[in-house]
Amino acid sequence: MNFEKICVLGLGYIGLPTAATLAGKGVQVIGVDVDARVVNGLQNGHVHIHEEGLNTLVLSALQSGRLTIRSAPEKADAFIITVPTPFFEDKRADMRAVIRAAESIASVLAHGNLVVLESTSPPRTTRELIVPILERSGLKAGQDFYVVYSPERVLPGQILRELVENARVIGGIDLASAQAGEGLYRIFVRGQIVLTDCTTAEMIKLMENTYRDINIAIANEFSRLADYFGIDVWEAVRIANLHPRVNILQPGPGVGGHCISVDPWFLVEAAPHLTPLIRTARQVNDAQPRYVFQLVERAAGGSLAGRRIGALGLSYKANVDDLRESPAIQAACLLKEAGADVVAYEPNKPNAILEGIKTVDALQPVLDHAELLLLLVGHDAFRQLHPQELARRTQARLLVDCVNAWTDPAWQRAGFEVHRLGVRKD
Repeated sequence: MNFEKICVLGLGYIGLPTAATLAGKGVQVIGVDVDARVVNGLQNGHVHIHEEGLNTLVLSALQSGRLTIRSAPEKADAFIITVPTPFFEDKRADMRAVIRAAESIASVLAHGNLVVLESTSPPRTTRELIVPILERSGLKAGQDFYVVYSPERVLPGQILRELVENARVIGGIDLASAQAGEGLYRIFVRGQIVLTDCTTAEMIKLMENTYRDINIAIANEFSRLADYFGIDVWEAVRIANLHPRVNILQPGPGVGGHCISVDPWFLVEAAPHLTPLIRTARQVNDAQPRYVFQLVERAAGGSLAGRRIGALGLSYKANVDDLRESPAIQAACLLKEAGADVVAYEPNKPNAILEGIKTVDALQPVLDHAELLLLLVGHDAFRQLHPQELARRTQARLLVDCVNAWTDPAWQRAGFEVHRLGVRKD
């Protein structure tokens, strides 16, 4: 197939880098989003996502005219759906954005087109949800147009590199569709491309993130056990990992982001009678912010009502600006609900606005007046803080470290009392 014009629906953490990367390869790209703020911002040269190298790539694509931003899809050779798939409160997958995207494509679908779903979805979504919607166009999937599922598998902070270098899974509703998908991704993917069927591709994405979630859950459970038995979990993990067949991950305040904290629930929803381990791992990780709350409560010596706490970091992982499903935010909210006066700072998204949590756009306002500093995210900016400098900038002398960043004895010498997650301090 010849892909001269591609329409990317959803200009978030995956869609915008994908659209800009394709445009950088000389393809005409229509980037579509239903959020007027995103559309207007990009049309005026404002990139709404913080990602290494993305701003330069997007602005170059816009200025070249190869990337055009619209609020609705246009006729194209291929359509790529990269809209979000969150879950409802009862943990069922919310597929409304995917449904709307597919419906909008059906209105402009033409013979010979390729439609790609990248959004993480429960098994059988491509066959049982997407295909019937697209066939409302009057065209027949597999005969008149091609359909594939190809999950994104990139790491925030390294998206542009991994889009190109990572192996790509292409799952077609038939072999011809998978081969059409391979032709599309060969435009920019240098990594291995593996062809399979669409349901297997859906399952692969969910398996990858569920595997990681379960392994994080055991690390988090180890942190609670270490606290219970009075040992240092970080030392125990380091030594255990000297075993050639052991690789325990690092514990933390919980699991967030739009993949690992969400995807396992899609499997639980699809087959609840077969997924007790997956459900339990999710429950362990979802409960970790509560463990952080209890750690802060213990460090503070009791009730948190009226206590002034500076929360450092709000994103779901280090050195990114993504706040989706962030356990750091959940922990801050628990502290607020207990009556604490919480002020939070996220260096990668200083303009973040959270309901019920006071946020500031610089570090010093967090340090001012705080009596306890809570390190929730291991951003380089926080790991690089010098004990003596911090002691000069704040009256707080209680530190709670959830990411094992402040381990140097210099912190104690500077007058701080450091409490670490997974390390009992009586």
